[in-house]
Amino acid sequence: MSGGDVVLLLLLVTAAAVASPANADVSYDHKSLVINGQHRILMSGSIHYPRSTPEMWPDLIQKAKDGGLDVIQTYVFWNAHEPVQGQYYFGDRYDLVRFVKLVNLTGLYVHLRIGPYVCAEWNFGGFPVWLKYVPGISFRTDNGPFKAAMQTFVEKIVSLMTSEGLFEWQGGPIILAQVENEYGPMEEAMGSGAKPYVDWAAKMAVGTSTGVPWVMCKQVDAPDPVIDTCNGFYCDDFTPNQKNKPSMWTEAWSGWFTAFGGPVPHRPVEDLAFAVARFIQKGGSFVNYYMYHGGTNFDRTAGAFIATTYDYDAPIDEYGLLRQPKWGHLRDLHKAIKQAEPALVSGEPTLQNIGNHQTAYVFKSSSGACAAFLSNYNTSSSSKVVFNGRSYDLPAWSISVLPDCKTAVYNTATVTSPSAPAKMNPVGGFTWQSYSESTNLLDECAFTKDGLVEQLSTTWDKSDYLWYTTDVDIDSGEQFLMSGQWPHLTIYAAGHSLQVFVNGQSYGSVYGGYNNSNLTYSGYVEMWQGSNKISILSTSVGLPNVGTHYETWNVGVLGPVTLSGLDEGTRDLSTQKWTYQIGLRGEKLGVPSVRGSSSVEWGCAAGKLPLTWHKAYFNAPAGGDPVALDMASMGKGQAWVNGHLIGRYWSYKASGDCAGCSYAVAYNETKCLTNCGDITQRWYHVPRSWLNPSGNLLVILEEFGGDLSGVTLMTRTT
Repeated sequence: MSGGDVVLLLLLVTAAAVASPANADVSYDHKSLVINGQHRILMSGSIHYPRSTPEMWPDLIQKAKDGGLDVIQTYVFWNAHEPVQGQYYFGDRYDLVRFVKLVNLTGLYVHLRIGPYVCAEWNFGGFPVWLKYVPGISFRTDNGPFKAAMQTFVEKIVSLMTSEGLFEWQGGPIILAQVENEYGPMEEAMGSGAKPYVDWAAKMAVGTSTGVPWVMCKQVDAPDPVIDTCNGFYCDDFTPNQKNKPSMWTEAWSGWFTAFGGPVPHRPVEDLAFAVARFIQKGGSFVNYYMYHGGTNFDRTAGAFIATTYDYDAPIDEYGLLRQPKWGHLRDLHKAIKQAEPALVSGEPTLQNIGNHQTAYVFKSSSGACAAFLSNYNTSSSSKVVFNGRSYDLPAWSISVLPDCKTAVYNTATVTSPSAPAKMNPVGGFTWQSYSESTNLLDECAFTKDGLVEQLSTTWDKSDYLWYTTDVDIDSGEQFLMSGQWPHLTIYAAGHSLQVFVNGQSYGSVYGGYNNSNLTYSGYVEMWQGSNKISILSTSVGLPNVGTHYETWNVGVLGPVTLSGLDEGTRDLSTQKWTYQIGLRGEKLGVPSVRGSSSVEWGCAAGKLPLTWHKAYFNAPAGGDPVALDMASMGKGQAWVNGHLIGRYWSYKASGDCAGCSYAVAYNETKCLTNCGDITQRWYHVPRSWLNPSGNLLVILEEFGGDLSGVTLMTRTT
């Protein structure tokens, strides 16, 4: 080998060593993540890039940093990035690279949860609908077609991040990645293919050479070197599956999601802070708030029956405003933990009993650093305790943080941040015009088949709506024509909402809810001699986001559909010819857009008719306060501003128990509820970046009928 060859070989070896994940700057041991040789106690918060706008991102990220966070966590949404197999999209709200680079500019790290299953109350759990129709597929198990598609997407995202230099060893912010998501609770139901799938997913992920650790949340059998992590309201009892892995909490739930027809959950900040301090005092080293900013389910991204708001009672509210005192109280907690960090990363805590329900967790370093957490687990009584010869007052269900083992700089139940409740301010109404959908006329794209078809396989979720239409012949001798005792129509469906029309006349609607999407319509319908047209509009309200065997899930009118009260008895209409139309005429004409709205003839406002489009023009409110629409007077439908789909609206009244709320008891999603007996969601966020100073077009598609006079433009202030 020549001297030149030796030099070249040395250069290649050196370059390979620099780029090798073995030389990455992020590793871990039993205590914590190690970044550039330094053990770190990391505070993180979930901000999902599609649930806000790019114009909002810098402010949200800066507020997270100001709140004491070190890390921004986000899922990666497969169905948004690959809506058609092999065709990728990373624009506008889905510009993942831009989002990660903005986090980097702010000086924070990123935890990238690639999944690609996300759950997240997101449509179809983040899976693209085309995946359901890949031949031979079975989701989230040891299945060749599924694993091939999943690996292609994971490698696509890793390759994109690498090409942009976004992993920490490249100088970027990404310090952690996640594969799969909360699969552990599903393993038993998924059978013999589950464990091989978990092992494959871990090996596949590590094989992408990201140079950063991978995690699997709620996965007690996560194969080495993947770290298993905890999700929940409390994780202080969590222990990793290997002694060399750190204790990490990937989802500390700041509240809970809101579903149409359900009350709105809230989590007291005193309890959330208490849960985080409990986790840290027991050796936890990474906490992520899910959510830190929840945002909005714009477009049709919400899972089945999930509300358009994804506020999650987060420290930064849906509109990007600080939720006080939650944001400030947690900021102060993070400051106290950072003060204690030198001691926290140095060794295991020692425990001292300082009362019947009171314990001290003490951390000491070889250099003399000392930190203590004084805990009172009593849910009803405060306590005066003595620690290191000093007295401390501990409120019920609280922890005090002593970064120097002497001075209590923070107590989880003592809130000093000022409360600043949000206020919705009406700034104007609208002047409306209306255009009604035909309920008895199908377009040129309609097609006819024998029997009933499943909705999702027909629409591929390109629209919420599918028309089922059939003809019923009534003989002149039918007895009901003389008696006026009309026949009875019964329809069985898999949700989520049905409207029934006979000969163009509405005969009502039926809909399910978050815990019940199976529907039965039952009602008397007027018919005449000869041919009668039955038209059923089946509407999906998002696709389920959690469960097993996604490939088997069905939507729509599955039958039977029967007509009883005839001379022959009951006639089964299920197997006869049905004509189908995907979507509504207004959707195909693009009525929500400025250009499309001019393609139909608008008339006087007709607010209380079903299946009617309404439009109005408005000017943006002065100033920079966030903007919303008050939709409480309407029924159910969708709303657009300047062609942007705000999301689904639904004045669905919430049922539940909104009894009192005390922070000093273990929290769950059924506690501290509001809106019982009122509608679940009243206000709908309109991002400022979607507005022009004047001449903004608002278009509403109302399915059930509503009172247009109540629709109001609002601003939100604190």
